[in-house]
Amino acid sequence: MTLTLTPVPSTSHEAIYRVEDKTVALLGFVAIHSTHFGPAAGGLRMRPYADVQDALEDVQRLSEGMTYKNAAAGLALGGGKAVIVGDPAKDKTPELLRAFGRAIDQLQGRYITAEDMGMSPADMAILAEETAFVAGLADGDFASGDPSPITARGIFNAIKLTWARKSGNASLPSSTLQNYI
Repeated sequence: MTLTLTPVPSTSHEAIYRVEDKTVALLGFVAIHSTHFGPAAGGLRMRPYADVQDALEDVQRLSEGMTYKNAAAGLALGGGKAVIVGDPAKDKTPELLRAFGRAIDQLQGRYITAEDMGMSPADMAILAEETAFVAGLADGDFASGDPSPITARGIFNAIKLTWARKSGNASLPSSTLQNYI
């Protein structure tokens, strides 16, 4: 097994790890921004970054955002995030996901993952074969499934609130909605 977690120096995060397993073409990062309120929690994203530095910057930015998001929600969780460099449509394999699951497991609960861009509840089930530190599963104790409908509802409600504050009218005009449907 050639899985490695290499610490990346950081002055803004509790820990950042570069995750590699050349046997399955895995390259990614796990960033733990804060565990002040509990284990770092945040999704796992897979996308074809322009370069490794872009992936590192993204995981740092996203993990910090999760710290504030989880704190604002009053959750007993800190902030973390993970990214895998690659195109999920052609680079994602069960072996790659299992390797990443083993990497998460090595963090011994300091980071809990769930699905994000390029990932699905089915992918989380594959990670869960290697680690218990996975949420966003389709069933079981930590089932939450696909968060897309809830995210979409939140965005729609934000649009409605913004429109109401701007116009003084809580109803979105149908002409505005037609531009986006």
